[in-house]
Amino acid sequence: MEYLIVLIPMMPLAAVFVTALLGPRVLRSNSHVPTVTAAAVAFVASLALLLMVYWATAASEKPFATTVQLWNWADLRQPELEGQVAAPDAGPLDLARFHVPVTLRVDPLTAVMQVTVTCISLLVSIYSIGYMHDDPGYWRYFTYISLFIFSMTMLVSVSNFALLYVFWEAVGLCSYLLIGFWYHKPEAAAAGKKAFLVNRVGDFGFALGLFLLWSSYGTLNFHDSVHPQTGELISAGILGGVRTAAGGQGYLHGGVAMAIALLLFVGACGKSAQFPLHVWLPDAMEGPTPVSALIHAATMVTAGVYMVARCMPLFDAAPGALLVVGCIGGFTALLAAFIALTQNDLKRILAYSTISQLGYMFLGLSVGGLAGAVAGMFHLFTHAFFKALLFLGAGSVMHAMGGVIDLQRIGGLRRRLPWTYATFLVGCLALAGVFPLAGFFSKDEILGVLYQQEGGGVYRLLFYAGLAGALMTAFYTFRAFFLAFHGEELVPAEAGRHAHESPPVMLLPLVILAVASLVVGAIFGPTGWFESFLSKTPGLAAVAEAGSHAAPHAGHDGHTWVVAWSTVAAVLGIALAAILYLGPGGLLRGVATAARSVGVYTLSYRKVFIDELYALAVVRPLRGLAIVAAWFDRYVIDCLVDLVGLLPKAIGALLRDVQTGFIPWYASAMMLGLLTLLAALVLF
Repeated sequence: MEYLIVLIPMMPLAAVFVTALLGPRVLRSNSHVPTVTAAAVAFVASLALLLMVYWATAASEKPFATTVQLWNWADLRQPELEGQVAAPDAGPLDLARFHVPVTLRVDPLTAVMQVTVTCISLLVSIYSIGYMHDDPGYWRYFTYISLFIFSMTMLVSVSNFALLYVFWEAVGLCSYLLIGFWYHKPEAAAAGKKAFLVNRVGDFGFALGLFLLWSSYGTLNFHDSVHPQTGELISAGILGGVRTAAGGQGYLHGGVAMAIALLLFVGACGKSAQFPLHVWLPDAMEGPTPVSALIHAATMVTAGVYMVARCMPLFDAAPGALLVVGCIGGFTALLAAFIALTQNDLKRILAYSTISQLGYMFLGLSVGGLAGAVAGMFHLFTHAFFKALLFLGAGSVMHAMGGVIDLQRIGGLRRRLPWTYATFLVGCLALAGVFPLAGFFSKDEILGVLYQQEGGGVYRLLFYAGLAGALMTAFYTFRAFFLAFHGEELVPAEAGRHAHESPPVMLLPLVILAVASLVVGAIFGPTGWFESFLSKTPGLAAVAEAGSHAAPHAGHDGHTWVVAWSTVAAVLGIALAAILYLGPGGLLRGVATAARSVGVYTLSYRKVFIDELYALAVVRPLRGLAIVAAWFDRYVIDCLVDLVGLLPKAIGALLRDVQTGFIPWYASAMMLGLLTLLAALVLF
């Protein structure tokens, strides 16, 4: 395990250097080889790691985790604070030492995330060979992809909050580079900057949360730190065995715990595009389509969900924070689904779908305990496959249509793109939550734990919000499907006479993802394997043993009516889309006219005017401040600096007349100075 957990991120890192150094002049059109090879090796290693962790957990009922320390990144001591301070029921706190070891962690949660990330990354890399083959920045694209894979595999395997923050920022940097990959396009450059800046807001809150964690717990390590020679406990890790074994007594409660959890969640809102920091993700569609698949399916946007699941003991210590997580997640799920109802850009519809599905994941996590973590992570796992499938399918349509993705300009493509049509249909059914596809099991897992949750009407309201979101998800998904693939054939002029199916190198990932979307839910959902495996993660095992307020997993048998209502919502959404977009045109026009008359259509199409509100409340005031600052800098600061520069020149001008070049004058001055000096000596 120790070798595998190091090998997984090191292969993409090696590919970064190889592609960056050899790509421009040596590899050129073969610049994909290092990236695909590294991703393939990392995926195989991830599968091997998953099997080894599974065997280790199957042989014991105890939680399983092991760490590999590579080196010390920081080890700072304050001698004046030497001496350990006892923490109640949670071991000692070494407040005199700031220790950040580069340590990688192996546990069931890490193993699941590594398989998900490397699998999707490998398929996206293979797909990119065909999609990006004519791009002049081919080598640069695969360099960025390798760096992205390295950053994400490190993010999910580190065992320290400081390193988590480092790679949290690294995936943000990679997203900026990839979203703005076509930097010559103003829209792409602006989208990259928007993603970068909005994420800085969330990351600022995340950083504050880490400062509060350090001051509260005396360490940023997940694991316990012991003396290498004596084995004596130095400090109890925040998610280590000593603290989790103490149950609720191992963690702070009250206002401090609430502040820590909410600050961490602010970071998750930025990275996982939750309201009000969701505005960057739809604009991220300006990057290449495979980048969208990578970001939306298994890398950047899932980092926030992973972080909350990893920190579930901290969130369980602050039930109020979990309620905030649920309310934000539920509202985001409904808001994004409502906006997606009327969008015409296929990739933008899928982007809002991602925001909505991430809201679903946070809805599951808000239940808390093992049940909430399993529900959220299971949906993350299944969503990775069918969302990557949908984005890559949209890329196949875009590839055939000469870059056009506007649903008002394309249609009836099922005959020209039969493979894309079939695989895209599978992705739509999975996203809508139709039995027996992957989305059905993971979505109903979330609805089931919401319904079981004890604690008042808020969670019941969130349950009904989830049902409403399921209805809208099915509607907008199949609205896009019917408009793109059914009806009268409509091919834009940009496609010319070359509108045909994608090459095999692009179709192979689509087929693999379609098969995965068909089977992974049925394999891992009813069997309870996912819950059983994740329950061996130390932090999640602790919240389960502590008797979390979350109800235990009961499967679909205990809540048949929940499954029935969610299925009805999905079928009703699909039926409404079919009636409106495959039926008589007059019916659609009538519904659209009625929606416009009450302002609902405009509200959805204009994205609830959130971008305009940001422009009014944030962008314009800051732009005005920047204009004033620029004027002050140019006409005040620069003038002062210029004045300082002119002073030596002015003083020099005053003394210039003394230098006449007349030797008798210099001799007279010297004699005058000498006489003055002698007079001073005599007098004083």
